[in-house]
Amino acid sequence: MAVQQNKVSKSRRNNRRAHDALVAANPNECPSCGELKRPHHVCAACGHYDDREVVAQADEIDLDEDAA
Repeated sequence: MAVQQNKVSKSRRNNRRAHDALVAANPNECPSCGELKRPHHVCAACGHYDDREVVAQADEIDLDEDAA
């Protein structure tokens, strides 16, 4: 079993935990639709990335017609 050789002070122990805090999100505004999106990610609302459409947005699908 590991046993420490010297006591670790509260200051040293807490300094080790200084980087454990969570960082808040940094949303940017989409240039095409104005919705908030994560930086360097495709916009979930319109499907654009860097002023071009990457993901085509489908219209609402009626599941009853597709199942038949």
